[in-house]
Amino acid sequence: MKLSELAEKTGTTLESGSPEAEIAAAAGLDIAGEGDVTFLANPKYTPQLKETKASAIFLNEGVEAGREDLAVLRAKDAYLAYTRALRLFHPERTIKPGIHPSAVIDETAEVSPEAEIGANVVISAGCRIDKGVKIFPNATIYEGVSIGEGSVIHSGVSVRENCEIGRRCIIHNNTTIGSDGFGYAKDEEKRWLKIPQVGRVVLEDDVEIGSNTAIDCASVGETRIKRGAKIDNLVQIGHSCTVDEDALICSQTGLAGSSVIGKRVILAGQVGIAGHLKVGDDAVITAKSATSHDIEPGKVISGIPGFDNKDWLRSTAAYRRLGEFAQRLKKLERMVFDTNE
Repeated sequence: MKLSELAEKTGTTLESGSPEAEIAAAAGLDIAGEGDVTFLANPKYTPQLKETKASAIFLNEGVEAGREDLAVLRAKDAYLAYTRALRLFHPERTIKPGIHPSAVIDETAEVSPEAEIGANVVISAGCRIDKGVKIFPNATIYEGVSIGEGSVIHSGVSVRENCEIGRRCIIHNNTTIGSDGFGYAKDEEKRWLKIPQVGRVVLEDDVEIGSNTAIDCASVGETRIKRGAKIDNLVQIGHSCTVDEDALICSQTGLAGSSVIGKRVILAGQVGIAGHLKVGDDAVITAKSATSHDIEPGKVISGIPGFDNKDWLRSTAAYRRLGEFAQRLKKLERMVFDTNE
């Protein structure tokens, strides 16, 4: 692809370099070679500009390459431009419509002839599989499931009964959509009695779910993951939760039942959300933090229990000096006692 074409398709401006130069791939600063385009978004990687062997680079406004041999593509967001370049050089694989002979499909299921169904896939009664859907081998689709146009279901995924998958969703390996919610009542003999879990899970359009994640169905009603939400590997979403549009949930995070996660919320790794709590739109909860109360929109929260990130940073700075403070306190005590004597 010519450099001028790359600039046009990534929404950037070719500031220096030959428009006719050929770019064949996109790669990081440290591994890019001749014919590659790279990017710089994090200032801590600036020293790598001197060493990179890339032919072109996406740079934000005000950042200079410092090299005449490196073509510059000026961007509002270098990382976004680089992402678009990666997508250009690695387009999504087109599906090959058809059903593998080893697939087991109930006669009442509606499977589009424009879907691709892999080996040993099981599609149960009353399911609807729209056109453009690709289901990789060894996936299991329970009764009454619908999967929207263009979605991808990877190997080992289970989609439980009556769940709904929207359009262009991606569900990665060994994830379960619609597993039973964790609900029990204690009987007269103090034994646990399982509460029937008869609800469902709804994934709206453009949702992506990582590997080995579990999203529980509601006991009644639904668990809903709204449009554009992205959920990482090894995440637990409890029964009756709502995750709103464009939320981002990182690995090993757990949401207890009936949690409500707002629009564009970011939950970093190993965050814990207590049941029946609400995290407001655009809030960020940093890694290894946990909520004990509702979180206001736009807040950045850290710690266990979570509180304002700026206060948390001051608190952790003080915590690191507790040993020093203890020694100073002992010294002051001795001075006071010696004076009193």
